[in-house]
Amino acid sequence: MVIGTARRIRVARAGIAYEEAGSGEPVVFVHAGCADRRMWDAQFTALAQRYRVFRHDWRGRGGSADPAGEVAHHLDLLGLLDEWGVERAAVVGASDGGRIALDAALTAPHRFRALVLIASGLSGHTWPPAMVRRARRRLLGAVPEERLRRYEEGAAEWIDPADLEAVAVADAEFLVAGEGRDRTALDPEVWRRAVDMARLTRRRIWGGPRTAELTARPPARDRLAEVTVPTLVVSGLCDVPEILQVSARLASDIPGARHLQLPDTGHLPPLERPTEVTAALQRFFTSLAF
Repeated sequence: MVIGTARRIRVARAGIAYEEAGSGEPVVFVHAGCADRRMWDAQFTALAQRYRVFRHDWRGRGGSADPAGEVAHHLDLLGLLDEWGVERAAVVGASDGGRIALDAALTAPHRFRALVLIASGLSGHTWPPAMVRRARRRLLGAVPEERLRRYEEGAAEWIDPADLEAVAVADAEFLVAGEGRDRTALDPEVWRRAVDMARLTRRRIWGGPRTAELTARPPARDRLAEVTVPTLVVSGLCDVPEILQVSARLASDIPGARHLQLPDTGHLPPLERPTEVTAALQRFFTSLAF
């Protein structure tokens, strides 16, 4: 799974890698924090038959440049719309990409035609300590604590490929497979793609500069009733329970939001259930005459 050729565009002095295809109404895909723009392969290809589609790598991820200082991914998203000459778009975000899309929609609602939040995060939300401990145990089962700390602080002189692989597998097992399943629940190609993206993500995080992310202020957690754009929430029912709770809150607190729940699916439905997710997006956009 190799990252294909992408264009580069400068947003807030950083080079952002992106791809564009098709023509028609704009649709923008924002990847998950454990992945990169490749997670949208199926949707990007299918929807380009009817829409003008875009996908990019966050700064510091995939093929994009490292961040310098503080980074606001939701403002990068709005900056990309400007650079692409897009006035309004349907934006599809997964995991932390959903959080980014939601923050952007609250910051500039007039730029959004529709919003799709897949296994989404939520700015201002604090993940329960029990969830954080479970995720941490996975990592410590892959890499000894002192070595993991050096990687996370950017203090390691080099990154052991075996450690990188072990953590990529742990990440994929915790999120993509889901806590109630293991890798055998996934198609082998889905598993390979998930680990490949997780490996690159960890390498970029560990090897890149330390940075702080700026999110919407006030955070989206306290502003869901302000979302007026048509919204579809998508959940994989084998996702981490605490993430499912966030999706349930988004579906109940965003006015008029629709909620699609996919059985036997983990944290990355676009990768694991490409046909179902693509069809759901097409139905949603068609229902909006989009």
